[in-house]
Amino acid sequence: MRPKAAVVLDGFGVLESLRWHDDALWFCDLAHGTVHRWDTVGRPETIVEVPGRAGGLGFLPDGRMLVVSMEGRCVYRQEPDGSLVVHADLTDIAGGNVNDMFVDQQGRAYVGNFGFDYHAFISKKPNSMIYAPPGVPKAPIACFSPQGELLGLSEPMVFPNGLFLTDDGQTMLVAETLAMRLTAMPVLPDGQLGPPRPWASLIEPWLWKAVNNPGPIGHITRRVSALLDHQAIADRSSSPIAPDGIAPGRDGTAWVANALRGECVQVGPGGTILDRVATSQRTLSCLVAGPKGDTLYAATIATDDPPRAAQLNASRLEAYVLPS
Repeated sequence: MRPKAAVVLDGFGVLESLRWHDDALWFCDLAHGTVHRWDTVGRPETIVEVPGRAGGLGFLPDGRMLVVSMEGRCVYRQEPDGSLVVHADLTDIAGGNVNDMFVDQQGRAYVGNFGFDYHAFISKKPNSMIYAPPGVPKAPIACFSPQGELLGLSEPMVFPNGLFLTDDGQTMLVAETLAMRLTAMPVLPDGQLGPPRPWASLIEPWLWKAVNNPGPIGHITRRVSALLDHQAIADRSSSPIAPDGIAPGRDGTAWVANALRGECVQVGPGGTILDRVATSQRTLSCLVAGPKGDTLYAATIATDDPPRAAQLNASRLEAYVLPS
């Protein structure tokens, strides 16, 4: 049997963007627009409420927090007095809600976006219909200087989501959620991201080809996928994997929060599945952290629809101590 994470916190809307900073776990509740800090004891404290739904998190070298406003299409910076000021503006960049963010040790912020109104689409059509021609709209990752100035845009990607720097500090690993793959991009000397290359495909090649086919094969595949698009079926499957948040693992691997079902998956280069840890619900973010650095944390959800999630307050933080 797969190891299973235990619930350590509950009662949230949509937990996202797990970060370890200053001996504590930080995270967003994007359904309620709040940022929280938890020292792993008791209940977490609420740090700030962010206009436009809090998203990605990061910290500048001087300790000031950066936080994405998803609907505001900007990144806020929290000043020492607790106030929020606009750090970076993505209004003219983002084709949809602003998404996850990674802030490097120099304070450069890498920010993705949906590329289109994802929630409006799936409220009317099955998720599989996203792949009908002309296909999923692509979106770039924006790179900002520590002062919030735009340094450049990456090549367009399919729903760029979680991201982190690999151990060499020269490669950014990106989760393309709706492409069901992890992609590597070199970090250039000026901080911009270079040409992408495949790192791990998390869907069978024949299925990816079929669901994107513009002809009858694609039409049938998308219709069948829509009929099978039920959580009970997804929970009994092991493929494909839709990577949402991602985090560094041991020996150059990546932990992936699977947005399709309740699990975190350890993935190696090329897509080798090395481990799976079950969670009680679908996962949106994961992180290996904690006081001893040996705990896999997972942010799990009952629904990713923000209004409905805010009513349910069923999102949880789950944890599993990894074997040494």
